[in-house]
Amino acid sequence: MQLRSIHTMGFFYTLASMSSSSSAFVGAHNKPVGAFAASFASLVSKQPNVRSASRSTTSYLRPTFLRMSSSASSGEYDFDYFVIGAGSGGIASARRAATYGAKVAVAEYQRLGGTCVNVGCVPKKVMWNAATIAETIHDMKHYGFSGTEHVQFDWSTLKQARDKYITRLNGIYERNLESSSVTRINGIASLTASDKNTVTVMEASEGGGPAEKTYTAKHILIAVGGEPVFPPGEGVKEHSISSDGFFELEDLPKKVVVVGAGYIAVELAGVLQALGADTKLVVRKDKALRQFDPILRDTLDEEMQRQGIEIYRNTKGMDKIVANGDLKTVYLQNGETIDDVDCVLVAPGRRPKVEKLNLPALGVEQTEKGYIAVNEYSETNVAGIYALGDVCGKVELTPMAIAAGRRLADRLFGGPEHSNAKVSYDLIPTVVFSHPTIGTIGLTEDAAIKKYGEDNVKIYKSKFANLYYGPWQVEPDDKPKTAMKIICAGEEELVVGLHVIGMGADEMLQGFGVAMKMGATKADLDSCIAIHPTASEEFVTMFPWGLSKQETGAKLSPLNGADPPQPSSLKKA
Repeated sequence: MQLRSIHTMGFFYTLASMSSSSSAFVGAHNKPVGAFAASFASLVSKQPNVRSASRSTTSYLRPTFLRMSSSASSGEYDFDYFVIGAGSGGIASARRAATYGAKVAVAEYQRLGGTCVNVGCVPKKVMWNAATIAETIHDMKHYGFSGTEHVQFDWSTLKQARDKYITRLNGIYERNLESSSVTRINGIASLTASDKNTVTVMEASEGGGPAEKTYTAKHILIAVGGEPVFPPGEGVKEHSISSDGFFELEDLPKKVVVVGAGYIAVELAGVLQALGADTKLVVRKDKALRQFDPILRDTLDEEMQRQGIEIYRNTKGMDKIVANGDLKTVYLQNGETIDDVDCVLVAPGRRPKVEKLNLPALGVEQTEKGYIAVNEYSETNVAGIYALGDVCGKVELTPMAIAAGRRLADRLFGGPEHSNAKVSYDLIPTVVFSHPTIGTIGLTEDAAIKKYGEDNVKIYKSKFANLYYGPWQVEPDDKPKTAMKIICAGEEELVVGLHVIGMGADEMLQGFGVAMKMGATKADLDSCIAIHPTASEEFVTMFPWGLSKQETGAKLSPLNGADPPQPSSLKKA
């Protein structure tokens, strides 16, 4: 089994488009389970809506073709598909399987939606939005507005609104499970040593105490996600909070220390600083985001300092935290100290949430860091048991888990044409919601040179002040910068890496991700007329423009004024 580990950044996923979760798959690729949904028939019929065992059932209209044949629901097992974990990935896979008529259950003991919905992407983006508004208010004077001294920010008001929004999303997930006829089981699920097709669940009983129940399933998916870790050190766990704890803060800290060099650390440090906290960032080495392309980490480092974030470098990490009443003193490994701190937020990384799963009982293989080892089809080494998402540590992004989960369900229940369905873990566009935002896809410059050789790599890059800052009457060097880099390989100048940091980076990357997945070359980018005036136009006008070798990665060439593509076949009127 070939395994890979990829470290990636945070990425926001619009929940309005989330309709399912993700899962993992195991088993023979040429033996999918269940009937194939052959056509989208207009016939519908009423079908019971399977809900949590403790709740009444309702009926709703369900297309006839979505009902599975008896081959997968023969009664040999309680369920065709049992999903452990109701995060975005697990729910997506469960609901996808249900569309094929599979009998599906999801076990979860915490709020629905997992990390992303409750303590990750979504509430983080809400806080990032608030911080961006604060920055805009600060910029008002450059556009002739006054009165900023009268603008006040109330953390508790924002927290209450954010928490209500998250609660509403939890309810949407609940209703989505119900509408998909997925059984929800409220409890802690684990594998059973005596039988790989049996799941043991500690459920809350009517009397309040836990009740152990077992369920059998032909296929079992583990999609439990991960959790933050605390670094070692005296008083660290007692006197600090994790990224989860950030969302429980009732007030904005006056002085906060953020410990970590990854995307979570820089995102939360940027939010806190913009909203008015005196923010210190502690990194083990010289800069944050060390695994990112230099143009990203160097520009972010400059911008964080410009915003007022004090960076403690080459600290080798935190030594201990000593509480002095309501305040704390942070001691670093290099001998430095930070006094009178209200809040210490540690974000050194995350780990898979596997302790309760009883993986050793069935010999489910794990990596050295505890992640569940899977192959390209999300299969573990135990037939019939699958895993995906953060618990595997490949690409820890919500949309990645959702895609993997849906493809797993397609392969297991979708019929012969899906027998080899899987996802690609390459060329994944990702965004860091730092201040300013970062977008990145593909190889860094160093990685490209290592893979292809320096003579085969060509770099295009640009750094400029966004037009937004044009009217500012300040020195050019004091204006926030946007930086971009295109990394090309081979004589055809295939785009193998694309990186941007600056205003709007989060919203400009998606389309370039599509282009790179389709094999875009520098000539392909140059062939697209720029949208002016925007920052993203720099990617299609980067100097020298139009002089690359005229080779395209497209199925139909867009070069040299070619006609636009047309559909290959059309229905006759």
